[in-house]
Amino acid sequence: RDYENGATNAQSRLRLFGHTEESVRVTLFRDNHAWCPYCQKVWLFMEEKRIPYRIAKVTMRCYGKKEPWYLAKVPSGMLPALELDGQMVTESDDILAALEMTFGPLGAPMRSIMPLRRLERQLFSAWCSWLCYPARSVSEEERNQRRFIEVLNMVDQALEATPGPFFLAEFSMADVIFTPYVERMLASLFYYKGFNMKEASPAMARWFAAMEGREAYRGTQSDAHTHCHDLPPQMGGCFENGTESQQRCKAAVDEGPWDDLLDCGYAEPKDVVEEALARVLKHREAVVAANCVQDKAKVDNALRAALSTMMSGEVCAIDDTDAAVALHYLRDRINVPRDMSVWAARRFREALTRTAATAGGGTQGPEIPFEHRYDQQPAQFGYHSSITGA
Repeated sequence: RDYENGATNAQSRLRLFGHTEESVRVTLFRDNHAWCPYCQKVWLFMEEKRIPYRIAKVTMRCYGKKEPWYLAKVPSGMLPALELDGQMVTESDDILAALEMTFGPLGAPMRSIMPLRRLERQLFSAWCSWLCYPARSVSEEERNQRRFIEVLNMVDQALEATPGPFFLAEFSMADVIFTPYVERMLASLFYYKGFNMKEASPAMARWFAAMEGREAYRGTQSDAHTHCHDLPPQMGGCFENGTESQQRCKAAVDEGPWDDLLDCGYAEPKDVVEEALARVLKHREAVVAANCVQDKAKVDNALRAALSTMMSGEVCAIDDTDAAVALHYLRDRINVPRDMSVWAARRFREALTRTAATAGGGTQGPEIPFEHRYDQQPAQFGYHSSITGA
């Protein structure tokens, strides 16, 4: 894989787009997990503009402690940050403004899209009110849902007012600004509320399809499982409404089948199992060492069986419940796009689930933490700052 000049991916430490390394003026400081929504916004802008840049990866607080070298640069520890010609810039909108001033706008300039920026913030506020606070009654839950739908209808109307699928006549900064949180809304409202945002907003569904046609977006895109379990510690909680529909949606995200989930609408690429295999083999020792099952030989053998299942299509059986726990633990901690793409993760999760099932029913790994994600601490996996792909 060409990390420097090839397709957008979460593993790169240097992006050149055909330029020389000496021409690089920018370093982007973003999270190790390629999950931070504000980092995604800047990352997507730079990929679409094909600005040569270096990437330095930093731990988000819900995953572990900030690196001292980063706190020396940015005492607040906030992400993202950008070093442009030796000057540090923080706050994602300020970063985008600095990049636009230096490298030119992406479609319409930021100053011309402020009404759309305000609309995105309205949608964000309505989403938070519905998702992040426990409703005290059924009527309050319904009122929060209605408010979100009202603002979503405004977004739908804004999209319908343009000749194409994007927020303006062509892809622009407006789409970059909407991307991070509408992606998280789509996943979280399905999981915690049983709400299908694409069905509720046909224009939004067309927008997602158009975004997935862009290579840069697909490289930054996460999946429903990653979002739904990374959001609670970031947002201070996410609350289920407990309906039958919501419980079915939750089970589909957690247990599969994953192929028809609404988080990804494009067809399965032909090389995704090879991608998943390569990513697992590259980090196999760290993945085995970080597993909750203490017998690492069992973990390794179970992982080998799951990889055989994935590559052959035939289930490679295991007969040990500890091994099944190890596979469920791994399945529940695959992070997209940090570890692999959406479709590669679907195939790997499927193989882990099918293989674990041969040990008998009822086996699960430890619950995913809700108040933090220390089970995903980068230090466990030996992440470090370098130019090669992680």
